[in-house]
Amino acid sequence: MNQPFGQMQEYGYSQTRDSLLVRNRVLRNTYLLLALSLIPTVLGAWLGIATGLRQVMSGSPILSLIVFLAGAFGFMFAIEKNKNSSLGVVLLLGFTLFMGIMLSRLVGSVLGLANGAQLIMMAFGGTAAIFGVMATIATVSKRNFSGLGKWLFVGALVLLVASVIGVVFQLSAMMIAMSVLAIAIFSLYMLYDVNQIVNGGETNYISATLALYLDIYNVFSNLLALLGIFGGDRE
Repeated sequence: MNQPFGQMQEYGYSQTRDSLLVRNRVLRNTYLLLALSLIPTVLGAWLGIATGLRQVMSGSPILSLIVFLAGAFGFMFAIEKNKNSSLGVVLLLGFTLFMGIMLSRLVGSVLGLANGAQLIMMAFGGTAAIFGVMATIATVSKRNFSGLGKWLFVGALVLLVASVIGVVFQLSAMMIAMSVLAIAIFSLYMLYDVNQIVNGGETNYISATLALYLDIYNVFSNLLALLGIFGGDRE
C-alpha cells in the first residue's frame, strides 16, 4: 500500500525539481540575452548621433513616429514568430539596434545639455534600481502577479494613444504626464514579466527578454526625458 504513495511522492518531487530547473534556465538565459541586447542599443544610439539621423528625426517628428511604430511592431511580430529558433535571437538584437537608433534623438538632445552625460548616468542608474527592486519582489514574493496583466495592457494602450496625440499636437504638458505614467506602468510590467517566468507562465527566454527589454527601454527613455526637462543645465 505504501509503494504507490511513495511513487507519487517521488513523481511530485521530480515535477517540482524539473519546473525549478526550467525556471532557473529561462531566468538565466533571459538575463544573459537582456545584458547582450544593451550593446546594440548603445551602438544604435551612437550611430543615430554620429550619422545625423537624430537631426532628421527631430525635423520630422510625425514621420519618425510612423517609422518607430512600424519598425517596432514589425520586429516584435517577427521575433515572436521565430522565438523557438536562433533567428529569433538575431531578430531581437536587430530590434535593439533599431530601438537604439530611435533613442538617439532623445540621447542627443540630452547630451547637448551641460550636465547631459550625468543625466544619462542618473537615468541608467535609476532604471537599474527600479529593475532590481521589481525583479527581487517578483522572485522572492510568494504572490502571483498575473492579475496585473490585463490592467497593465489597458494602461499601455491608453499610454500609446495619448503619446501619439501628444506628438501630433505637440502637447508638452501632456507628454510630461505621459512620461510619469509610463514609468509607473512599465515598472509594474517588470514585476509582472519576471513573475511570469518565476511562476512558469513564460518559458521562452526570447519572448521573456523582449518583454523585459521593452520595460527597461520605456522606463529609461521616459526617466531620461523627465531629467532632461527638469534637471538639465542649459549652457
